[in-house]
Amino acid sequence: MPGQKALYVTEKHSPFALGTAPIYKPGPGDFLVRIESTGLNPADWAIQAYGMIIEKYPAILGIDIAGTVADVGEGVTRFKKGDRILTKGTIGKYERTAFQQYALAYEDTSAKIPEGMSFDQAATIPLGLCTSAVALYHDGVNVIGGTCGLTPPWEDGGRGKYRDQPVVVLSGAGSVGQATIQLLKLSGFNPLITTASLSNAEWLKHLGATHVLDRTLPSEELCNEIQKIASKPIMTVFDAAGYPDTQNLGYDLLASGGTMAAVRPDAVKPEKKVEDKKSFFMYADVNLPQNRKLGASMFAELTEMLDNGDLKPNHVEVVPNGLEGIVPALEKLKQGVSCVKLVAHPQETA
Repeated sequence: MPGQKALYVTEKHSPFALGTAPIYKPGPGDFLVRIESTGLNPADWAIQAYGMIIEKYPAILGIDIAGTVADVGEGVTRFKKGDRILTKGTIGKYERTAFQQYALAYEDTSAKIPEGMSFDQAATIPLGLCTSAVALYHDGVNVIGGTCGLTPPWEDGGRGKYRDQPVVVLSGAGSVGQATIQLLKLSGFNPLITTASLSNAEWLKHLGATHVLDRTLPSEELCNEIQKIASKPIMTVFDAAGYPDTQNLGYDLLASGGTMAAVRPDAVKPEKKVEDKKSFFMYADVNLPQNRKLGASMFAELTEMLDNGDLKPNHVEVVPNGLEGIVPALEKLKQGVSCVKLVAHPQETA
């Protein structure tokens, strides 16, 4: 069987190492992607460093995939060989992850890349968008963690449904924060308040934020400023940082009956907790059975939303040296990057 190059974590906590993997054969409802670009995410270094989430090694990580359809399985009708697509990898299913040159993808949670958008730009989209969408719009049936329970803006009755309701996105400059701002804009929320480095304010307003506040301000000052801007009770907060200080700020901002989504496990102080305010840690894999309905619904409309500018990709910084370049790039990501997505090219691996 022909092989491909792949980047492995050989054992729990072990360093990344370049190796080989088979080129997978797509089954019913699957297709094979020649991966041109893969976006890097904090989860990629955290899984390797902390030995979390997965137990089966050697492991291939990577979540954001953009590339070309190389082969299609039985029953696949939406895609054909040569189509440019984006899709989200599945942690723990190593034939469906991104740190390799070829991977399998599900037909119903993939979308064509519109003309005029590069593979690099497309690779900035899947994980951030899916994380935001599941947390905001899941219908609640068998949901892992929780949901804000909003109506998706790509479904009937969802566009603009929450017009003139205030909303807060804490740490809006990251990939998840940027996706959240754009989705909430489509949902009609206004004012749409976010926190970030002020150097990113112009871009975040371009995406849909109405107000950008300095994330370095003390929590009490941020809370006061946000409450001044919001003319109505705040029922929805999205914490795209998930740190204890941001979670506690977000919880303080919530009105009675409100909900906060956070990208990290619950860190709200127990003494703050009340029955009529919810907070939850989302688990955003749209390829899970309980998330698949939402994922399929969104990916069916994604090409059009990208093509008409409803959703915009992140700024891109390409890292050199193919799969091997991912290792130093993840160290850079671990130290922190601002308002940019690091993207690698698996096909350029020496």
